[in-house]
Amino acid sequence: MQTKERNATFCILSVIGMILILLGHLDFPILTGGDLFPYYSYHVMIFPFISGYFYRPEQEARILSYVKHKCKTLLLPYFIFNLFYGILATLLHLAGFSIGGNISLYNLFIAPFMGGHQFLYNAPAWFVPALFLLEVCNVIGRKILSYLRIHNEVLIQLLYLAVGCAAVFLAKRGSVYDFYKLPGRIMFLAPCFQFGRLYKIVLEKRDVAPNYLYFPVLILIQLFLVTTNAGLNFSAVWVSSFANSPLTPYLTTVTGIALWLRISKILTPALGKSRFVQYFGKNTYSVMMHHLFSFFIIKSIFYAVSSLTAFFTDFDRAAFLSDIYYVYLPGDFTQFTWVYLMAGIFLPLGFCYAVEKIKGYFKNNRNGVYYVDC
Repeated sequence: MQTKERNATFCILSVIGMILILLGHLDFPILTGGDLFPYYSYHVMIFPFISGYFYRPEQEARILSYVKHKCKTLLLPYFIFNLFYGILATLLHLAGFSIGGNISLYNLFIAPFMGGHQFLYNAPAWFVPALFLLEVCNVIGRKILSYLRIHNEVLIQLLYLAVGCAAVFLAKRGSVYDFYKLPGRIMFLAPCFQFGRLYKIVLEKRDVAPNYLYFPVLILIQLFLVTTNAGLNFSAVWVSSFANSPLTPYLTTVTGIALWLRISKILTPALGKSRFVQYFGKNTYSVMMHHLFSFFIIKSIFYAVSSLTAFFTDFDRAAFLSDIYYVYLPGDFTQFTWVYLMAGIFLPLGFCYAVEKIKGYFKNNRNGVYYVDC
């Protein structure tokens, strides 16, 4: 029962983390607590934390099998959709769009590891190849540490933290650029992955402080960080925009995750058995991959209406053709941001559901009998 509850909690945390990603891309600060917990001070780090939580040391005994599994579950679907968005970007260039690069072998197979913004419509999925490399480096690194008889999770956390702080230090002095962003990104994300493992093994059983103490203390800590640092936001994708000490990004990562992990625990009794939450939590990959394109679909509708009618005359066509992050809000009403948020969630999930139904049809229709087990 405890395992099921724990998994439900992390499913909710995954859903919240993905919503925070979408809100960040929409510049919609409704869940920042008055900018006390700015999205870009922690939201990407939720996902390596979750991955680290579910890491199993026994995978170190079969590294090749582990890597093969990660290729199948992470890289294969990524490259399929990267091909789709490469074709899309190239075709849209013919229609006057300047978003993303043209399809090429480099953009299909090399650029995803170097930056992940080659076609832009799937730019948020930069995290997928990065997570793959992080998990491969982690399993190999932990195997090496086991040969050195280093098994203590706290000590491993300190080692990973030193590696991450080194990445921030090097980035601040301008040494993380071009090819160097590849190892820099893995180094930067590594402490958050190990923090998930540390939480599961060491901290979870101690995470029992009552809410009436937990939240005030957390808020006071965050207030201290906000008032003593020159801005808390940073760029995980580019390993840049660090305004403070190398340790600060990890402090804000801990406070941000601590906030939403406790909220996820509170929500578990009410939402843990929700079929929609479970489905969303299982398919955050799809939402990460397709939400910018979903925003693009909404903008395309506004564009078509503005071209054919007298409505939405303030639609910026030049921005639409050139900026994937352009968000059109009719009449500058920020409330329309909710339309984009809902599209960014439900269109990718609807796509997943349709694919599952099609696969179910072919799987159960092999003998000429149509049947889908719902």
